[in-house]
Amino acid sequence: MTDNEETCRYFLATSGVKLPLKLVNEIEPDALSNRNTYIRAFYDAAGLLLRFDKMVYGDVELSHRYDYDAAGALRRAEIIMLDEEPTILEFNGAPA
Repeated sequence: MTDNEETCRYFLATSGVKLPLKLVNEIEPDALSNRNTYIRAFYDAAGLLLRFDKMVYGDVELSHRYDYDAAGALRRAEIIMLDEEPTILEFNGAPA
């Protein structure tokens, strides 16, 4: 895998409130046909979560987009909810 490639994985839920959200209960792609809701997540070559979409009956209900600094600390998060304006959060990299 090159640095520009992304890996798509699927999950059933999120955990916690700290960004980036933790995705839990990973499922295999062949299990999607039995699900009405699931999370489609994309990771970079280093394993950082770049974005995810919560899928509900085939439509995107919620999306998160994450940007990181060179050290891998979260720099920016964009949260997009159905029928709402996106929320953009900026982080300075200092520990919370």
